[in-house]
Amino acid sequence: MKRMSNLTVKNKNLFISGFILGLGILGAVDGIVFHQLLQWHHMVLSPNIQFEIITDGIFTAAFSALLIWGGMKIFRDARRNELGDKWRIFLGGIFMGGGTFNLVEGIVNHHILQVHRVRPLAENPLLYDLAFLAIGLLLLFIGYMMKRQEKTA
Repeated sequence: MKRMSNLTVKNKNLFISGFILGLGILGAVDGIVFHQLLQWHHMVLSPNIQFEIITDGIFTAAFSALLIWGGMKIFRDARRNELGDKWRIFLGGIFMGGGTFNLVEGIVNHHILQVHRVRPLAENPLLYDLAFLAIGLLLLFIGYMMKRQEKTA
Protein backbone atom coordinates (compact mmCIF):
# COMPACT_ATOMS: atom_id res chain seq x y z
CA MET A 1 0.00 0.00 0.00
CA LYS A 2 2.80 2.43 0.85
CA ARG A 3 4.45 1.78 -2.54
CA MET A 4 1.30 2.83 -4.38
CA SER A 5 1.11 5.97 -2.27
CA ASN A 6 4.74 6.82 -3.11
CA LEU A 7 4.01 6.24 -6.81
CA THR A 8 1.00 8.55 -6.57
CA VAL A 9 3.14 11.31 -4.99
CA LYS A 10 5.79 10.89 -7.70
CA ASN A 11 3.22 11.14 -10.48
CA LYS A 12 1.55 14.11 -8.82
CA ASN A 13 4.93 15.89 -8.67
CA LEU A 14 5.53 15.05 -12.33
CA PHE A 15 2.11 16.39 -13.32
CA ILE A 16 2.56 19.62 -11.33
CA SER A 17 5.98 20.19 -12.91
CA GLY A 18 4.48 19.67 -16.36
CA PHE A 19 1.59 22.00 -15.54
CA ILE A 20 3.95 24.78 -14.42
CA LEU A 21 6.07 24.30 -17.55
CA GLY A 22 2.90 24.34 -19.69
CA LEU A 23 1.93 27.71 -18.25
CA GLY A 24 5.41 29.03 -19.05
CA ILE A 25 5.60 27.47 -22.52
CA LEU A 26 2.28 28.91 -23.67
CA GLY A 27 3.24 32.26 -22.15
CA ALA A 28 6.44 32.10 -24.20
CA VAL A 29 4.54 31.15 -27.36
CA ASP A 30 2.08 34.00 -26.78
CA GLY A 31 4.83 36.53 -26.09
CA ILE A 32 7.11 35.45 -28.92
CA VAL A 33 4.49 34.82 -31.60
CA PHE A 34 1.76 37.41 -30.92
CA HIS A 35 3.78 40.18 -29.27
CA GLN A 36 7.09 39.99 -31.13
CA LEU A 37 6.86 38.10 -34.45
CA LEU A 38 3.34 38.97 -35.60
CA GLN A 39 3.19 42.19 -33.55
CA TRP A 40 -0.58 41.85 -33.22
CA HIS A 41 -0.66 43.33 -29.74
CA HIS A 42 1.27 44.20 -26.60
CA MET A 43 0.39 43.06 -23.10
CA VAL A 44 -1.37 46.38 -22.53
CA LEU A 45 -2.47 48.43 -25.52
CA SER A 46 -1.54 52.06 -24.96
CA PRO A 47 -0.59 55.10 -27.02
CA ASN A 48 2.65 55.10 -25.00
CA ILE A 49 5.01 52.60 -26.71
CA GLN A 50 7.41 52.65 -23.76
CA PHE A 51 4.61 51.51 -21.46
CA GLU A 52 3.69 48.75 -23.92
CA ILE A 53 7.30 47.53 -24.03
CA ILE A 54 7.58 47.60 -20.23
CA THR A 55 4.39 45.56 -19.81
CA ASP A 56 5.66 43.07 -22.41
CA GLY A 57 8.90 42.84 -20.43
CA ILE A 58 7.03 42.14 -17.20
CA PHE A 59 5.02 39.47 -19.03
CA THR A 60 8.25 37.93 -20.38
CA ALA A 61 9.75 37.91 -16.88
CA ALA A 62 6.64 36.17 -15.50
CA PHE A 63 6.58 33.32 -18.02
CA SER A 64 10.36 32.96 -17.78
CA ALA A 65 10.00 32.59 -14.01
CA LEU A 66 7.43 29.83 -14.58
CA LEU A 67 9.84 27.98 -16.89
CA ILE A 68 12.64 28.26 -14.32
CA TRP A 69 10.32 27.18 -11.49
CA GLY A 70 9.12 24.14 -13.45
CA GLY A 71 12.68 23.10 -14.27
CA MET A 72 13.83 23.58 -10.68
CA LYS A 73 10.87 21.54 -9.40
CA ILE A 74 11.78 18.67 -11.70
CA PHE A 75 15.41 18.79 -10.55
CA ARG A 76 14.47 18.98 -6.85
CA ASP A 77 11.92 16.17 -7.05
CA ALA A 78 14.31 13.97 -9.04
CA ARG A 79 17.11 14.48 -6.49
CA ARG A 80 14.71 13.42 -3.72
CA ASN A 81 13.56 10.43 -5.78
CA GLU A 82 10.05 11.93 -5.71
CA LEU A 83 9.50 12.28 -9.46
CA GLY A 84 7.42 9.92 -11.56
CA ASP A 85 8.48 8.72 -14.99
CA LYS A 86 5.22 8.50 -16.94
CA TRP A 87 5.47 10.63 -20.07
CA ARG A 88 1.68 10.82 -20.51
CA ILE A 89 1.30 12.37 -17.07
CA PHE A 90 4.08 14.86 -17.79
CA LEU A 91 2.78 15.83 -21.25
CA GLY A 92 -0.77 15.90 -19.91
CA GLY A 93 0.40 18.41 -17.33
CA ILE A 94 2.10 20.52 -20.01
CA PHE A 95 -1.02 20.53 -22.21
CA MET A 96 -3.31 21.29 -19.25
CA GLY A 97 -1.00 24.07 -18.05
CA GLY A 98 -0.93 25.54 -21.55
CA GLY A 99 -4.70 25.32 -21.87
CA THR A 100 -5.12 26.95 -18.48
CA PHE A 101 -2.81 29.78 -19.56
CA ASN A 102 -4.90 30.43 -22.68
CA LEU A 103 -8.20 30.35 -20.80
CA VAL A 104 -7.10 32.53 -17.89
CA GLU A 105 -5.20 35.01 -20.06
CA GLY A 106 -8.03 35.09 -22.59
CA ILE A 107 -10.86 35.48 -20.10
CA VAL A 108 -9.10 37.91 -17.76
CA ASN A 109 -7.10 40.08 -20.19
CA HIS A 110 -9.25 39.93 -23.33
CA HIS A 111 -12.74 39.95 -21.80
CA ILE A 112 -12.76 41.10 -18.16
CA LEU A 113 -9.95 43.67 -18.03
CA GLN A 114 -9.93 44.30 -21.79
CA VAL A 115 -6.25 45.31 -21.72
CA HIS A 116 -5.76 43.89 -25.20
CA ARG A 117 -7.29 41.64 -27.84
CA VAL A 118 -5.51 38.85 -29.71
CA ARG A 119 -5.67 40.84 -32.94
CA PRO A 120 -7.32 44.20 -32.25
CA LEU A 121 -6.96 45.55 -35.80
CA ALA A 122 -8.61 42.53 -37.42
CA GLU A 123 -11.96 42.90 -39.16
CA ASN A 124 -13.50 40.73 -36.41
CA PRO A 125 -11.26 40.80 -33.29
CA LEU A 126 -13.76 38.76 -31.27
CA LEU A 127 -13.23 35.83 -33.64
CA TYR A 128 -9.52 35.77 -32.73
CA ASP A 129 -10.31 36.05 -29.01
CA LEU A 130 -12.76 33.14 -29.22
CA ALA A 131 -10.29 31.04 -31.21
CA PHE A 132 -7.70 31.71 -28.48
CA LEU A 133 -10.16 30.40 -25.87
CA ALA A 134 -11.08 27.41 -28.04
CA ILE A 135 -7.41 26.47 -28.35
CA GLY A 136 -7.15 26.66 -24.56
CA LEU A 137 -10.11 24.28 -24.19
CA LEU A 138 -8.61 21.92 -26.77
CA LEU A 139 -5.26 21.87 -24.96
CA LEU A 140 -7.02 21.16 -21.64
CA PHE A 141 -8.98 18.32 -23.23
CA ILE A 142 -5.89 16.78 -24.85
CA GLY A 143 -3.98 17.02 -21.56
CA TYR A 144 -6.83 15.50 -19.60
CA MET A 145 -7.14 12.60 -22.05
CA MET A 146 -3.38 11.95 -21.94
CA LYS A 147 -3.32 11.97 -18.14
CA ARG A 148 -6.40 9.78 -17.99
CA GLN A 149 -4.77 7.13 -20.18
CA GLU A 150 -2.13 6.55 -17.53
CA LYS A 151 -3.51 4.03 -15.03
CA THR A 152 -1.31 5.21 -12.15
CA ALA A 153 -2.24 8.90 -12.50
